[in-house]
Amino acid sequence: MAEVLVYVDHVDGAVRKPTLELLTLARRIGEPVAVSLGSGAENTASVLAEHGAVRVLTADAPEFADYLVVPKVDAVQAAYEAVSPSAVLFPSSAEGKEVAARLAVRIGSGIITDAVDLEAGEEGPVATQSVFAAAFTTKSRVSRGTPVITVKPNSAAVEAAPAAGAVEALEVSFSERATGTKVVARTPRESTGRPELTEAAIVVSGGRGVGGAENFPVVEALADSLGAAVGASRAAVDAGWYPHTNQVGQTGKSVSPQLYIAAGISGAIQHRAGMQTSKTIVAVNKDAEAPIFDLVDYGVVGDLFEVVPQLTEEVKARKG
Repeated sequence: MAEVLVYVDHVDGAVRKPTLELLTLARRIGEPVAVSLGSGAENTASVLAEHGAVRVLTADAPEFADYLVVPKVDAVQAAYEAVSPSAVLFPSSAEGKEVAARLAVRIGSGIITDAVDLEAGEEGPVATQSVFAAAFTTKSRVSRGTPVITVKPNSAAVEAAPAAGAVEALEVSFSERATGTKVVARTPRESTGRPELTEAAIVVSGGRGVGGAENFPVVEALADSLGAAVGASRAAVDAGWYPHTNQVGQTGKSVSPQLYIAAGISGAIQHRAGMQTSKTIVAVNKDAEAPIFDLVDYGVVGDLFEVVPQLTEEVKARKG
């Protein structure tokens, strides 16, 4: 069976969930070979092997931390040339899509971004995408070169499938461009203790109906009771009620959780574009004519300041 190259997203050896989803999808079309780069890369091998990686190519060098993405592109290209895979898969993160795009240009291949499913086809992998503000679902494949595909988080359930996971050192020669842009400072992002928005299985978002930054704790309380991430509509972000990093929508982040709860969000097309692929959608809005109700699986017409706290207490009661 042909090998499929999988780019590993990890933090100091802790593998992030979208990579495990990629391994699940990669097994549908071939044998996964993981590429793990940077500090802690070797520590990812056991987890990757548990989820189907037959080989784990690792490399660490100061260039991966001290410069922007080009050193990683050099490394993935080296892995591509060593493996000759049938496809190369990346998570649809900002970094993942940039590395993928640069690799596709270098190897002269087509690229598909933000896939939500992947299956084997007679002429290569077939990717499913949600397009035009999630109004249509398309199936496509790369017709030139080795397919380079980025996949949105929460597109597949993580499935364990123990494999050899043999660790191999990847030899990388960095290009002159690799050191063109240096990272001169880093500021750690303050942790909220909540899941990463784009990776969360549950997202609770607040919109214009929340009425102000001082009222967002109502949304946060529900999110915390569910172990969920907190999102916000563009209206709430533009008003300064919540950080832009939490914006869900066409100009914010795209999410595809198992459960999406929209509190006080009217459902403008810009917002729908960022959450319409959620598996189950629940909305709370006092306007019975709000467009969001055309999209939801469950809708509650009511004041969010009455409904959401009751829901929070019910969740807490059921959790004991």
